[in-house]
Amino acid sequence: MKKAYYLILFLAINFGGLAIGNWFMGDAVSGEWYTNLNKAPWTPPGWVFGFAWTIIMMCFSYYLAELFIERSKVSLWLVYVFSWLLNVSWNWFFFNQKMITIGLIVLILLFLTILYFFITFRHDRLKWAKYLLLPYIIWLFIATTLNGYILFNN
Repeated sequence: MKKAYYLILFLAINFGGLAIGNWFMGDAVSGEWYTNLNKAPWTPPGWVFGFAWTIIMMCFSYYLAELFIERSKVSLWLVYVFSWLLNVSWNWFFFNQKMITIGLIVLILLFLTILYFFITFRHDRLKWAKYLLLPYIIWLFIATTLNGYILFNN
């Protein structure tokens, strides 16, 4: 029962964060600024982003449910909230404010935070659940390269 509670809670918070990030982004993806940027040749088509984030947030929410069953400490909540704020704020910095450098810094911090979850919490219950973070880690690596390419080639 506790696991279901945490899973629903984290699904709501994480998908809510995606919605807020999307709202911060507005119509920037189809706007003149973004379409005129010199983007990396490996930039995926637009639909991939929505698909990837759906999978990532489902896996991340399940992982968090497992983690918070074991430890529901204030410090852990603070790390999670920090990661959530980074995730949501990237859209605002990158698309809304066109602050590409700050966007890259946010992505690097988010990557390190998710890597922290992966490396730090690996006791029995999370021995296998931590691998649910791999889609997030891989996607953040790709996103960082895309953001970096835009920064250095525009």
